[in-house]
Amino acid sequence: MRRSSATTGSAPMRTEFAFELPRGYMDETGTLHRDGAMRLATAKDELVPLQDVRVRENPPYLSVVLLGRVITRLGTLPQVHDGIVEGMFASDLAFLQDFYRQINAEGHTLATVACPSCAESFEVDFAGSRLGES
Repeated sequence: MRRSSATTGSAPMRTEFAFELPRGYMDETGTLHRDGAMRLATAKDELVPLQDVRVRENPPYLSVVLLGRVITRLGTLPQVHDGIVEGMFASDLAFLQDFYRQINAEGHTLATVACPSCAESFEVDFAGSRLGES
């Protein structure tokens, strides 16, 4: 029988991850929102969008609906939904799709990448941490 982290005394499971969008979402007032958070997806989060008419008519729309369900915070916006995700720049959408895969499939926000010039490997934190921050 497996024990949960709560009963074994280890660190609690992390279910929400902070991120920083590469460009940011600009709302109707011109305010740029870059910092946000995304929670782990549930089975329901992945199943409900499949019943959405927009997804059935246009399967690539699945990621927009799904991200609208799991992004818990974006800047000072009172709520994040698929309409917000629709208005994002393509580079931010691609970032969020990769971020979603990282935290849900692999359980962390780190990825090993290689420098295209020297081929040196290093880790990148998709959660948006910057050099010098701990």
